[in-house]
Amino acid sequence: MATGALHRASKRARNAEQLAERKRACVHALLNRPWVAKEDDADLYFTIKDHYEELRDWLMDKAGFPLIVTRTIAKLDKTPVKAYPWMGFTEFREKRDYVFFTYGLWYLEGKTELDQFLLSDIVEEIREQLVADGMEADWANYFDRLAMARALKKLRSLGVLHNVDGDESSWAQDADRNALYECSPNARYVLRRFPRDLTGCSQLADLEDPIPYASTQEGQSMRRRHRVYRRLLLEPVVADRQWDEDDLNYVLWQRRAIMDQLEKMLGWVGRRYREGLLFFHPELTAESDLFPTLSAASDLALLAAGEIRKMLSKEAGLHAEEYGMVRLTKAELETIFYQLQERHKAFWSKELREFSSQELAELCMKHLAEWGFGEHEGESSFLISPILGRWQAEYANTDFDRE
Repeated sequence: MATGALHRASKRARNAEQLAERKRACVHALLNRPWVAKEDDADLYFTIKDHYEELRDWLMDKAGFPLIVTRTIAKLDKTPVKAYPWMGFTEFREKRDYVFFTYGLWYLEGKTELDQFLLSDIVEEIREQLVADGMEADWANYFDRLAMARALKKLRSLGVLHNVDGDESSWAQDADRNALYECSPNARYVLRRFPRDLTGCSQLADLEDPIPYASTQEGQSMRRRHRVYRRLLLEPVVADRQWDEDDLNYVLWQRRAIMDQLEKMLGWVGRRYREGLLFFHPELTAESDLFPTLSAASDLALLAAGEIRKMLSKEAGLHAEEYGMVRLTKAELETIFYQLQERHKAFWSKELREFSSQELAELCMKHLAEWGFGEHEGESSFLISPILGRWQAEYANTDFDRE
């Protein structure tokens, strides 16, 4: 009897852990994908649908993120507290790419599912609407066509626009070319839903809240909780110095509850350090990028972190400033990478070996800024976060004695 009961208890524990893993996979997918489409990932879509109420309640209670499930997709309306450049579309190169993308959505929202139309139709209607709104688009201009082509390509990659015959690339090269498209029912779900009428908004701050909050103490407490969780869920790292006073007090007083909730729903491991409350993913995941990444820029960042730590421990003129930040001039960073290149270039790719020390420094600074481990201070200085000091890497010695 005892053996049978133990076996059943062990089986229940395994089933419970598998169920928890499936729900974590749902949350990770919702946070990192535009949406989960039934057509592309039916198993995950139906898992989200099966646990809809639990997922909806947790995401709304902690972050204020509405979970939308339709007959074709499951989507989390994600609203960042702070917008960063890396949150945009990496394929886009200019502001007008976003303008044409938005007007492309405007055009598609007027279509019904499986409606077909020509590329010449969509670009002409968009041009006319832009003119009516006081803007211009000239499809005889090659660069305008390129920007429009990038917008259409992004709409296709999101699955809200399907090409039936031809594509926008040929039209970008030759304005006389055409293509046939088909509309998807998901076009109306690309933009997030706003809690208030946009015509009543006069500044960007009016669009920051994901849901309306009451002006009562309870409403403002909910707003603070949502703000904290939204940053932790969407930003790679948030140091104490990056919180405002109210939010930092919440993080300090509720850190155990926050750590427990994010471990339960996402599998993240939280640790309280002098720099702040940090979260780590214990395993590799295909849903999101983790630091250090597999890119050469992460290798450079880790190597630079080791050099900076050595310089801080010696009489090298470096010292930690307020909040543990380390200020380096671009010339000092270039010197560090010149020395690293001389020392480790045998391990580097041909491309990195041919980079100048200035190019290496620029690559590393951009990478650190994207991950929240550094920030530019004027034109000549760069501040390194002490959080980067939590990592250190060296090239392993693979030589061994053979007998």
